[in-house]
Formats: sequence, C-alpha cells, structure tokens
Amino acid sequence: MKSTKKLLLAIIGTFIYAIGMNLFIVPLGLYSGGFMGIGQLIRTFFVNFLNLNVGNIDIAGIAYYVINIPLFILAYKKLGKLFFWSSIICVTSMTIFLTVVQAPAVPFIEDTLTAALIGGMICGAGTALTLINGGSGGGQDILGMYLTGINPAFSVGKIGIMVNVFVFGCCALMYDISIVIYSLIYSVIYSLATDKLHSQNINTQVLIFTHKEDDVVSFIHDMHHSATLWDGKGAYTKKEVSIVFTVISKYEANLLKKRLEQVEPNAFAIFGDNVSVLGNYEKHLLPK
Repeated sequence: MKSTKKLLLAIIGTFIYAIGMNLFIVPLGLYSGGFMGIGQLIRTFFVNFLNLNVGNIDIAGIAYYVINIPLFILAYKKLGKLFFWSSIICVTSMTIFLTVVQAPAVPFIEDTLTAALIGGMICGAGTALTLINGGSGGGQDILGMYLTGINPAFSVGKIGIMVNVFVFGCCALMYDISIVIYSLIYSVIYSLATDKLHSQNINTQVLIFTHKEDDVVSFIHDMHHSATLWDGKGAYTKKEVSIVFTVISKYEANLLKKRLEQVEPNAFAIFGDNVSVLGNYEKHLLPK
C-alpha cells in the first residue's frame, strides 16, 4: 500500500512537471536543460527543418522517451531492477503527460521572464515530488549514477552541466541570444526549486546519545551509510552512553528519527542541516 502511494505521488510529480513545461515554457519557445532539452532540439529539427506537422502536440516528450531507451537497458543491467522500473514508469508517464497536455497557441503569460520563473518553480516542484517518492526522471539521472559508480569524480550534476552546454550552445546557434538567456534563467530556477524541495539534496549531520548502539548503527548501515562511535558519560548521571555520529540526507534523517522513536524514545539526538561534506560520502539520489 505504501509503495503504491509513493509511486502514485511520483507519477503526479511528472504531471506537475508537464504542466509547468507545456503551459509556461514551450509557448514562449524556451528550452530546458538536460536530456529533455535534447528532446526539444530533436522536436525543433523535425518541425522546423523537416516540416513535420503534428498540430498542437509537443513531440519533445516522445523524443525524450526514445533517447532514454538505451539508458533503460543500462539501468536494468547495471543499476538494478528497482531503479529500472522506477525510471521506466516515471519516464513513460512523463512522456504521456507531455504529449497529452497541449501548449496553448497564445501564452498564458506573455512576459518571458515571469513565465520562465513560474515555469521553473512548477517544473522543479514536480521533479522534487517525483524524486522524494523514489521516482526517477531518467536521462542524466541514469547516466550520472552509472558513471559515478565507475568513477567517483563523475556526478549527476557534472553530467547535467555537460549536457546543458551542448543544448544551450545549439540554441545560441539557432536563435537570438535572448532565448538562451531566458532558458538559462528557467533552468536555474528549476534546479533551485528541485534542490530546495528535494530533501535528499540536503546533507544532515546527526549526533545521537544512545543506550541501544547496535540498533541505531544497524539502521544507519541499512541506509548504506557508516558512522563514528565514541564512549561517553553523562555529566549529571555519570552513566555510560554511546555516541553515534553520521552524515546522511535530510530524507534519511527523518527515517532515522522515526526509528529512534521506536527503539529508544528517550534517546538524545542532534540534527544539523546543510553541512558541507568532503571525502568518502555517498549521496543517494533515491531511497535505498
């Protein structure tokens, strides 16, 4: 039941993304970054250069899906079946919504800057909802996770930057520079909205004073993280206590809080958000 609810929310997130994209960004001829931007470039090639008449239907979503097919195969072979099914369900629903939700002939908001800001916030909120509930938007998420596993120097963010340079470079060659500028503004707002709402992008340091060290550490290990242990003593009670220190995402921190309430409601814990981490720390894009 819980997994079904999370999947439904992830799909709703793709619908919100499609609303923001097709109602605010597409009518003004702006472009997204990432692999969706490549899908939009393919659409432009078919519509403007091959004169493919598709009416009001935006085929960028279909192009995005086709791009993802080899990445689906990669996810299945290298990243596991759970991530594969999450990706294929969310990308499929996104493609359907992007195709069904038609862009208006006349933009709802004619001011390009305002449309870019609103569209970025809506699309970012949709993507965050999908990610929070274990979904995957495919594209650079799949490629970035695979390459990170091969070489830690890679990351989804770095892959995104390289793809964006290609997309916006093509836009600069085809259009007025204002299209590139407003598309960049949209992409920045989109990224900021996603990061602010997606709790897995927020690093949280956790300091726990517990008498049930094994239960706490076991749960941290289940989230594929490690911890540092110290022996402590209460200054007032003089009782021995275990001190557990770890860094996890804010999403995982909420799971840890619930676990502590179950195994040791009286445990003393400190949670601090937005910490900078250097070294061997694995950030999980999706819940393990």
